Amino acid sequence: MSEESSLIHDLPNHTVRRAVVSAMQNNVYLVTAKGTGAQILIDAADDLPAINTLLADAATDAQVPARLSLIATTHQHWDHVRALAALVAESGAPTAAGAADAEGIAAECGVATSQPLNHGDTVSVDGLELAAIHLRGHTPGSIAYVLAGGDDSAPIIFSGDSLFPGGVGNTEQDPARFTQLLNDVEARLFNEYPDAIVLPGHGNPTTLAAERGSLTEWRERGW
Repeated sequence: MSEESSLIHDLPNHTVRRAVVSAMQNNVYLVTAKGTGAQILIDAADDLPAINTLLADAATDAQVPARLSLIATTHQHWDHVRALAALVAESGAPTAAGAADAEGIAAECGVATSQPLNHGDTVSVDGLELAAIHLRGHTPGSIAYVLAGGDDSAPIIFSGDSLFPGGVGNTEQDPARFTQLLNDVEARLFNEYPDAIVLPGHGNPTTLAAERGSLTEWRERGW
């Protein structure tokens, strides 16, 4: 993947790059701290060569040599962890994921979660910090990761499969799970952030501002 196609946000202190992999069009995101070279990769989905190309694209994003410091997983579903074991073996990077999904991730790919996360936790590497927001419903331990905005930039929410343009994630027609997910998304994202860029686990980005007016419609339709 070329540098032009993978770089989606060039911020004062960070870059954000994206690779789209597999027949399921999974988004893999890579955040690099320009000052230190520390990197967090979000969702090691299928296609290790594409992930390595993404890492190569970001090699010159920092003022010092870049290094993969953490692999963060949004949730336990197989399509989001297909390359996790191979990337951990190759890089030696530690992993982070929702505490309630850690057992499921281990079952799917054999990788133990180094840093199990609960709501309000922080994942931090040198010069790079993401807030962990627990969004229950798509899976028990789904986590959205939030990169705080700077003076002139909005926060960026890596929402996994919990929030997309046009609605929340799949809750398998379970009313209780749907209500839980929408309640969490509303309380923990929409009520906490006036606006933010939303980078989902599949498909195109959106913003909280663009989706905010549809919350009532989503609740009424039940999906």
